[in-house]
Amino acid sequence: MSIYELKPRFQAMLRPLTAALYGIGVTANQVTVAACVVSVALGAVLIAMPDRTDLFLLVPLWFFVRMAFNAVDGMLAREFGQSSPLGAYLNELTDVISDTALYLPFAFLPGSNTWLVGAVIVLAILSEFAGVLGVMVGASRRYDGPMGKSDRAFVFGLIGLLVGLGVSLGTALPWVWAAMIALLLLTIANRIRKGLGALPALERK
Repeated sequence: MSIYELKPRFQAMLRPLTAALYGIGVTANQVTVAACVVSVALGAVLIAMPDRTDLFLLVPLWFFVRMAFNAVDGMLAREFGQSSPLGAYLNELTDVISDTALYLPFAFLPGSNTWLVGAVIVLAILSEFAGVLGVMVGASRRYDGPMGKSDRAFVFGLIGLLVGLGVSLGTALPWVWAAMIALLLLTIANRIRKGLGALPALERK
């Protein structure tokens, strides 16, 4: 089970907005790049201003808006004929860049652990890599959980909200990162297992 499974309902809500953006000439690739630029900018601001913990309130807000961006660029590509090889590259690469930029500031919070956050970032990248490899071996792009992109956004968004409100998480943060690491390892295993499971028996060898 993953929050990603709620995506179809979210897309349905955004379909009128997507049609309006298409009508004024906005492209899927422009939306993709814009989401990445804002994510990197926000991550840079949070790292540059470590004393302004209130700015972490922007994290859950931006994660929600970014999910909308991701849904819109996908619908523009699929439903309005804007799919392209460049778009596929941008979609995967900018997601990883954006996630890294948004997760990194959490490594510098009081009580956090830089190495554990670094491990979360590396495993998050590997989980997306494992998902993309499903296409390479002849299966579908895998989005299996339990710690997919939407789930990670929920966790980091919740922590950002608490930090921004001035809640002291103290020594709880390393335990959160450790739990995420365990769930990311399970996510990677699930994506590999289900990707292979989608192939005919002879192709799994």
